[in-house]
Amino acid sequence: MSEFPPPTVPTEPAPSAPAPQRRRRRPGTAVAILLAIVLAFAGGAALDLSTGGGDDTEFTSGSSTPATETVIELPDYDIGAARSGDLPRIDVAAVAAAVGPSTVTVMADIENGAFGMGGSVGTGIIATADGEIVTNAHVVEGASAIRVRLAGETEPRDARLLALDVGNDLALIDIDATELPAAVFADPESIRLGDEVVAIGFALDLDGAPSVTLGIVSALDRTIVTANGALDGLVQTDAAISSGNSGGPLVNALGQVIGINTAVARGSSTTAASNIGFAVSVGEALPVLEQLRQQADGTAREEGFLGVALDDRTDGGLGALIRAVNDGSPADDAGIRAGDIVIAVDDAAVEGAAGLIAAIRDLEPGDVTVIRVRRDDTTIDLPATLTTRPES
Repeated sequence: MSEFPPPTVPTEPAPSAPAPQRRRRRPGTAVAILLAIVLAFAGGAALDLSTGGGDDTEFTSGSSTPATETVIELPDYDIGAARSGDLPRIDVAAVAAAVGPSTVTVMADIENGAFGMGGSVGTGIIATADGEIVTNAHVVEGASAIRVRLAGETEPRDARLLALDVGNDLALIDIDATELPAAVFADPESIRLGDEVVAIGFALDLDGAPSVTLGIVSALDRTIVTANGALDGLVQTDAAISSGNSGGPLVNALGQVIGINTAVARGSSTTAASNIGFAVSVGEALPVLEQLRQQADGTAREEGFLGVALDDRTDGGLGALIRAVNDGSPADDAGIRAGDIVIAVDDAAVEGAAGLIAAIRDLEPGDVTVIRVRRDDTTIDLPATLTTRPES
């Protein structure tokens, strides 16, 4: 018998909608999988990565990394208790009633927005009782105005952008309010493969309360490449995620947020993709949110630049293949060569090009990182000092 009772808080949320598609960073690798991964919102965003190369994989937006004590002890965000057993079977209605009041509609006016739509609509999660709301960066990036509609309200409230991290596709916005029903974030170490989850958000801008879809945690700690970059630390789920869901909560049986819905994979003429959605895990998101809170000036964090073009390996091995090295770049200065296979960054294994893109993206200009490469039959550690991306 589980010691965890299901959530019982009654209340219903409000409606919301999707907007044009958009993305994060720039193209990172020549990936051989022809999937379409689409951002689950209506709007656009640009992701700039620190590696070059072509990308065959399209993404449409819409796992967890291990937690540290720092993550669990972050102030002001409500973190759930550590897990000591199996969770109960999910009560979808109870979870929706518990989390619905913490789920909001986010609307952004974007001049010259994607496809000329001039705006985006997504979902947000109330992170603190005094008005902090987390959503995806691609929902609000480049917005001239942001509005939020709370559950049960008919009129939107003006919001301001505190800060955003395009590379991690996270943004922190704020409204002038108090005593809001803040969501509870799961202990990052409590997420397990096979857990039942629900995705909540304003899919397709349908009238009424947010849509709720049921699924499981299909995989943890995923990394994906989008047309604009890479995202890591993702929870993969088969809960349906649609345009308008971006920035909304992926929730466990206790009504705790385990991830922030971001992307969904779609098939192509050569590749099938069914029920594959992604959410930024709380283990990845909470430290970023704390950085955004400290930053809180409405600008994007600068990301490290290595200066390489990448391919995935085609021989079945793990690692990222260096296709080319930019002259005078940190990679060039470090002695990285075309043909090298990167197998680790700072002792963390790199399984493919997406993993290298994400690892460098999470670092900042001035950081010294050790790139471990396999060259012929030799393994070499090459320290590289990252810089800012040169102006093109």
